Amino acid sequence: MKWLVLLALVALSECLVKVPLRRGKTLRQNLKEHGLLADYLKKHPYNPATKYFPTLAQVSSQPLENYMDIEYFGTIGIGTPPQSFNVLFDTGSSNLWVPSVYCSSSACSNHNRFNPQQSSTFQSTSTSVAVTYGTGSMTGVLGYDTVQVGGIADTNQIFGLSETEPGSFLYYSPFDGILGLAYPNIAASGATPVFDNMWNQGLVPQDLFSVYLSSDDQSGSVVMFGGFDSSYYTGSLNWVPLSAEGYWQITVDSISMNGQVIACSSSCQAIVDTGTSLLVGPPTPIANIQYYIGASEDSNGQYVINCNAISSMPDIIFSINGIQYPVPASAYVRQNQGACTSGFQNMDLPTSSGELWILGDIFIRQYFVVFDRGNNQVGMAPVA
Repeated sequence: MKWLVLLALVALSECLVKVPLRRGKTLRQNLKEHGLLADYLKKHPYNPATKYFPTLAQVSSQPLENYMDIEYFGTIGIGTPPQSFNVLFDTGSSNLWVPSVYCSSSACSNHNRFNPQQSSTFQSTSTSVAVTYGTGSMTGVLGYDTVQVGGIADTNQIFGLSETEPGSFLYYSPFDGILGLAYPNIAASGATPVFDNMWNQGLVPQDLFSVYLSSDDQSGSVVMFGGFDSSYYTGSLNWVPLSAEGYWQITVDSISMNGQVIACSSSCQAIVDTGTSLLVGPPTPIANIQYYIGASEDSNGQYVINCNAISSMPDIIFSINGIQYPVPASAYVRQNQGACTSGFQNMDLPTSSGELWILGDIFIRQYFVVFDRGNNQVGMAPVA
């Protein structure tokens, strides 16, 4: 019996598909280097909440602001033969889309663009799609083709071919498109997400995927489809049931510092989102945290911290399902070219939404996360 279990585990590990992620320059860094950041931020005030509450979005303005600070990208192929795209694997949305040759926006001009005529397996549709991110949207048309993710050939996958990506700032975006990994019920135009299609076709051994984000400058980060690898974390996984299915939403018991509860005192909701880089929360608790950690706002709206103070700053502790998840200052202070800024950011929420937090890449770099669709739960453990 013991050998059977061992063989089963070996078989599962062999079926596990790992997609390496690269860590590169962010859109914010690119805009800053080109002297465009201050002007951009002045014209486009940023509210992360629009990703989760699209009714807040001003569709006439620019899209994808939620991805200003995202640094992790992986490569997929679409079509036969495959055309390559750098995509963000985003647990905070559900659609797959890439730029297409139909797109004449400047944002598409220096990115990889899908050409349906060069794929023998492409099937067109007349269905349009609009996906809201940040304060705008990508518009395009849906099509079907084979998507190569790691070693998996996901056939007959519906995806968006962008026709407009308004906003010249996207010209500087480090990624071509987005591969959403949230639930199908939040997908635009009812499109089946990539992971659902993989599972429905029997292409992965387990109805789950997992994410490891390395703190290393370049390499080591990975998305694993169909399982998880225990060498990426220490101890055992703590399982947390989802409080809502759509986004990967869970209940947080409290948020504390130095033994004192500083936010989320009567529990609150949080979304675990690889497509948001920061720790995001409501304005008042975030303002309090910025004050507690000694962060002050600069002219670009960033909260600056004295780099020499990091070693003496306290952990911020998220209590989730009875387990404490400390985030140290070395994680929540972002260091770039000698400057230090706070990794906390506020978002303006609809009053009906209650206290909502987003646990982005700052949190996920500390904790390996398993996204378990089969049991509607997430598993978390400290990274190895």
